[in-house]
Amino acid sequence: MKFEELGLSEDLLKGVQDLGFEEPSPIQEQAIPMLLTDKTDLVALAQTGTGKTAAFGLPLLELTDPDVRQVQSVILSPTRELANQIAEDLKKLSKHKKGIKVLSVYGGASISGQIKDLKRGVNVVVATPGRLKDLIERGVANLRNIDRVVLDEADEMLNMGFKQELDYILDGTPEEKSTWLFSATMPREIERIAKNYMNDPAKITVGSKNEGAKNIEHKYYLVRHHNRFSALRRIIDSTPDIFGLIFCRTRRDTQEIADKLMQQGYSCDSIHGDLSQQQRDRVMDKFRAKKIQILCATDVAARGIDVNDITHVINYELPDEIESYTHRSGRTARAGRKGESLVIVSDKEAYKIRRIEKIINKKFEKCDVPDGSEVVKSRLFTLLEQVKATVVNEEELGKFEEEVMAQFEGMDKEEVIKLFVSKDFNKFVAANKNSEELNSRGGGSRDGRDRDGGRDRGRGRDRDRGGRDGGNRRERRDRDSDRAPRSDRGDRGDRGDRRDRGESGDRSNRGSSRNGEFKTFFINLGTEDGVNKGEFIDFICTESGIRGKAMGEIRLNDKFTFFEVETDTAKQVGDGLKGTSFDGRRLKIELAKPRN
Repeated sequence: MKFEELGLSEDLLKGVQDLGFEEPSPIQEQAIPMLLTDKTDLVALAQTGTGKTAAFGLPLLELTDPDVRQVQSVILSPTRELANQIAEDLKKLSKHKKGIKVLSVYGGASISGQIKDLKRGVNVVVATPGRLKDLIERGVANLRNIDRVVLDEADEMLNMGFKQELDYILDGTPEEKSTWLFSATMPREIERIAKNYMNDPAKITVGSKNEGAKNIEHKYYLVRHHNRFSALRRIIDSTPDIFGLIFCRTRRDTQEIADKLMQQGYSCDSIHGDLSQQQRDRVMDKFRAKKIQILCATDVAARGIDVNDITHVINYELPDEIESYTHRSGRTARAGRKGESLVIVSDKEAYKIRRIEKIINKKFEKCDVPDGSEVVKSRLFTLLEQVKATVVNEEELGKFEEEVMAQFEGMDKEEVIKLFVSKDFNKFVAANKNSEELNSRGGGSRDGRDRDGGRDRGRGRDRDRGGRDGGNRRERRDRDSDRAPRSDRGDRGDRGDRRDRGESGDRSNRGSSRNGEFKTFFINLGTEDGVNKGEFIDFICTESGIRGKAMGEIRLNDKFTFFEVETDTAKQVGDGLKGTSFDGRRLKIELAKPRN
């Protein structure tokens, strides 16, 4: 089917042609004729990157009367980036349909300017829920006479905590309006909205429910937790042509990973809720123009990233809501292209891979983190391809040709080639010499069982990250407001550590090491290595195979740590940690002398 067969006017077809679209995607082919001809409510399930914006945008624009200078349609979006993207797309599609006014309103920008624009008269408002609720309460945005409400990425709006705002906004709209709901997944809250605010909606599903796009390859790497960043570097190094996204769970982690990559020479930047709108726009402009190769992002900030040629999505950490994996992976393989979604998991998280497979109806391929020789080979052949693709400036080079050739007098062609290749090749070899093994061969398995045969250590360690998880929940509530975002980490980490050991307080209160029940170890790993108590326990348990409840008092210092373990596990801990490394640095562990 062609766009001309969908019932669109010539003006909109010209806008479609200007954007280079030739054939409608499946969601567009099904939704557009229905929404053009019927005044109907619609629930449409389709993956990210399948053309949902045009699927609702084209009929919405077709039904808009530019001569009526009032809000006729409202589109709700989870983030300011996505709201701006939708507004820009609608402006481009309606370029030849004169008179249509589209306005995006969102937090983080001057509300007074948005109020002025609304008072001038607009036809379509694209808004984040928090800012639209604010404008309604101020008496500026009047939705009592609108014809259409579009809920785009409805599942993400609910994941971010916008349930109350959505209820407030929808309660203030007329019953006879049309409501179009577009989502990549179908959680229960979406079904609730459909039941409460829609009248016998039509349903369209492209692919299976919650299924990922078919042209994405899903792969995972099993590593020890402390090797996660080293594995990330190795993956990037083995894919020199990567143009990708790295997803982290919190703003703090996102910025830290981006900073470390930039410090080590990678073409990288970050986008998250702690950046101002101007900073976020600047970063996105650089990414779209491919002035940076890798972008580290939180789930919230990435909702507005609509770039067609992203080659890889790397899940440095899996999202709290497993369904959000569908959104992450959908950032690649857009507009019919192919892409890869990669996941870095530790032993304790391996069970989540199976859960995701059930959701997206696709199997993951288990891969080994490339070793140093594989990285060298990949970098070498990428270099050769770049050399072969180099355009020779005959005119300018010709001015120096005799002098250049004289420099290589007495050498044959093979020797010259080896010299030029070795210039960079030697750097690759030096950088990857004696590279350590990063793959975990230990107790992780696809169902998440640890070396002790249970799951409680893996799940308990998730609780050790209570501060991070709390920060992530707050991040989802950071509704693009003008308020300064709160800290990503609460003070719950230590309490989580104690809960995981089944205690109400430190073991030091029991005099444990002095009554023979516990042994104390010294290890040259401390806070300067970037570990907190929860991460320290995770490291010790992962390396030695003991459970968190076998650990006693932990005295974490800047450069070293004293920690207790039950006496009957001491040999297992000593043997398991002997010869281990942390981020490439060899660790030293020994039994500490008893305190007098």
